[in-house]
Amino acid sequence: MKLNIVPARTGITWVKLGVRTFFNQPLALSGLFFMFMAVFALTGLVPVLGVVAGLALVPAASLGLMAATAEATKGKFPMPTVLVSAFRAGQHQARAMLVLGLMYALAFIAIVAFTALVDGGGFAKTQLMGERLSKELINSDDFRLAGFVFMLLYLPFACVFWHAPALVHWHGVSPAKSLFFSFVACWRNKAAMAMYVITWVMLMSGCFMAVLLITRALGADKLAEPLLLPTSLMLASMFFVSTYFSFRDSFVADASPESTPNA
Repeated sequence: MKLNIVPARTGITWVKLGVRTFFNQPLALSGLFFMFMAVFALTGLVPVLGVVAGLALVPAASLGLMAATAEATKGKFPMPTVLVSAFRAGQHQARAMLVLGLMYALAFIAIVAFTALVDGGGFAKTQLMGERLSKELINSDDFRLAGFVFMLLYLPFACVFWHAPALVHWHGVSPAKSLFFSFVACWRNKAAMAMYVITWVMLMSGCFMAVLLITRALGADKLAEPLLLPTSLMLASMFFVSTYFSFRDSFVADASPESTPNA
C-alpha cells in the first residue's frame, strides 16, 4: 500500500461520484444511512454508556456505508448486512475495528469535554448528555465560543480517523498505524480535501436555500422546516457515500477496493 497524491480538482470529483452513486441506488443507500442513524439514536437513550457505545460504532458504521458504496458501484443492491461488514471479515479485523471504535469514542469525548473549560459544560451537555438547546444557550457567547473551539479541535480529529476504518478493514492495518496513515493522507492531499469540503458546503447550502426559496415562493413557509429534515438526511447520505471515493483515490495497493469510473 502506498499513498496516492491527487490534484485539487479531485475533491470535486469525489462529491460528484458520491451524488451520482447515491442516485443509482437511492433506496438502499439512504435506507442503510437511516438504519445507522436509528441505531445511534437508540444507543443515545442510555445515559453515558449508550453515548460511548454509539460513538464506538461510528468507524464500523462508516466502513459499512463505504462497503455499500463499493457494492453500488458494481450495480449491486447493498443488503442491510453490509453495515456490519467490519465484523464479518474475521476475528482479528473485528477486534481491530472495536479498538478503533473505542479510540474514536474516547477522543471525541475528550474533545467535547475540553470545551467545558470555555463555557462551563453547556456545549458538552448538549453533545454527550442529550440536553436540549435553549434560546438562552444558543445566544450565549460562551456557548458559541465553545462550539468554535470544538470545530477547531475536530478538524485534525476528523483527518486522523477519516481513512482509518477502511485501512483497518481492507488493508489489515493496525488501529494505531491507520490513524497515522489517515492523517498523512489527508495532509498530503489537503488541496483535494479542501475542495471536497468546500464543494459539499456549497452544495448543501444551495439545497437548503432552494428549499427556503421554493416554499416562500409558493407561500408555504410552514413547509420549509419539515422539508429541511429529509433534505439534510439525503445530503448526509450522499456525503457518506462520497467518502468511499476519497479513500479509493488516496491509496494504491495490490488488493484494494474495486475501482470505479471517474466523473
